[in-house]
Amino acid sequence: MAVPLDYDKPRGATTNVALARKPATDKANRIGSLFLNPGGPGGSGVQFALGSGNRLSTQLGGRFDIVGFDPRGIGASDPIHCFDSEDDLNQFFEGVPAFPYKAAQERPYFDRYRSLGPECRDDERAISAHMSTADVARDMDLLRRAVGDKKLSYLGFSYGSYLGATYANLFPNNIRALVIDGVLNPELWSSGRQIQSDRIATQEEFDEFLRLCDAAGSACAFHTPQGSPKRWEALAKSVRQKPVDLGGGEVVTYDALIGSAVGAMYAPERAWAGANGLAAFLDSVADVVEGDRTSAATAQRLAREADYDNFFDAYNGNVCADTQFPDRLAEYQAIGRYAEAGSRFGPSWWWGNAACSDWPVNADRFTGPWHTRTNAPVLVVGNYFDGVTDYRGAQAVTRQIQGSRLLTYAGWGHTAYNRSACASDYVNKYLLNGALPPVGTVCPANPNPFLPAVAEVPEGLPIAPRR
Repeated sequence: MAVPLDYDKPRGATTNVALARKPATDKANRIGSLFLNPGGPGGSGVQFALGSGNRLSTQLGGRFDIVGFDPRGIGASDPIHCFDSEDDLNQFFEGVPAFPYKAAQERPYFDRYRSLGPECRDDERAISAHMSTADVARDMDLLRRAVGDKKLSYLGFSYGSYLGATYANLFPNNIRALVIDGVLNPELWSSGRQIQSDRIATQEEFDEFLRLCDAAGSACAFHTPQGSPKRWEALAKSVRQKPVDLGGGEVVTYDALIGSAVGAMYAPERAWAGANGLAAFLDSVADVVEGDRTSAATAQRLAREADYDNFFDAYNGNVCADTQFPDRLAEYQAIGRYAEAGSRFGPSWWWGNAACSDWPVNADRFTGPWHTRTNAPVLVVGNYFDGVTDYRGAQAVTRQIQGSRLLTYAGWGHTAYNRSACASDYVNKYLLNGALPPVGTVCPANPNPFLPAVAEVPEGLPIAPRR
C-alpha cells in the first residue's frame, strides 16, 4: 500500500508499506483484522504474520484476519540501505568490538559508528528522513481504514509496545483492543534515557539465571559447589583481561561473552539449558579458562554467530529518527561509565547508540506528552524478570494511559504471550471480547528452565530483538 512519505505533504511523494494477511477461518464470526508488530525496531511484521499467523489465528478461534506489515524503511517496505552489500556491512564491524570495554577502544568505536549516519542518509531512497515511530503509527491508522476496520485491534511486542503507545496517544479514539507485551517506557525511549532501564534490567534477569542454575544443581551445566555467581564473576574478569583462544580460529572476547548472555535472556526456555544453551556455553568457556582444554571444541561450536539479515540498518534508521542522542564522544564515555556502574551488561546496550551521533532526528517524531485516555482500555503485559524491557516499563505505561490494565507474569524472559499459558489466556479473551483480567492479576512463573518440567512450557512467539 502506498502511504505519504511526509505527512506534512499528504498529497506529495509516497512510500510503500508491505503487508501479509492470514484470513480469518471463522468468517461467520469474523471480528476484523489484528495488526501485529514483532519488535525491533527493524522486525518484519510480514514474516511474523507468515510464520506465526496460523498459530495466532487458531488461538483466537479463527475470528481475525492476522495482518503483519513491515514498518516503513524495514524489510519489504522501501528498505533503508546503509551498505552496498553484505560484504560492506561485514567490513563495517571489522576492527571494533561489539561494544568498547577498554578505554583505547572507545574512540575507534565511536568514530566508526558515527560514520553510519551520513552513509545511511546517502541512500537513494528518501526514507531515512521519514522513519519515525509516529509516522509508522500514522501508516497503521491508514492501514486500519484500508482493511475496513472502524477501530484498531493490535498486538505489539517489545519495540511494538512503543509503537502501540505512540498510536494510543496519536489516535486515542480509534482503539478496539490494544495489547502491548514486553513494554518500553516511552518517556525513557523517546528522550534517550532508556539506559536507565538497560543498565540494570539484564542483570536482574541474569541473576535469576544464576540463582535457578544453582537451584537445579547438577542439572545446570554451569553450576559448581561454590555457586554460579562466583564462577561467573571469575570468568568475566578473566575474559575481560584476556580473550579465550579456543583453537581453530575461534576466540571468545569479553564483548562476545556479554553478548551471548544478553541474547539468552530473551527466551529462557530455549536458550538457558540443554546442550546448546547459555549454561553449557559458559561452562565450556570457563573450563578452558580454568585449564581444561577438552571443552574447547564444545565452546567453538557454541560460539558461532548468526548471519546478518538487514536488521542493523533498519534498527538505527528508526531509533535515530525517534531519539536525540549526544553528538560528542565525551558524553558517550560519561554515560558509558554510568551504564557500567549499573551492571556488566549496561555498556552493551548503550554504546550502539553512537550510530545516532551524526543523524538528525525526524521532524515528525512524537516525544509526548505520553499521558492520555483511550476510548477502550489498553492491556499492558509485563514480566517480573525481563532483561530487555523491564517490568518498570509496564508499570509506567499503565500509569500513563488512563484506564489501562496491567497483567503481570512472575517469571523470566522477554514478553509473556505464549510463554505463560495464564497470560496468553487473558490476552486472547481481551482481544476477542474486551474482557480485562482482574486488577492486580499475577500469572505464576513457569518451572525452573533447568529442570525437566520445562518441557511442558509452550514456546513463545518469535520476537525480534532490540539489537
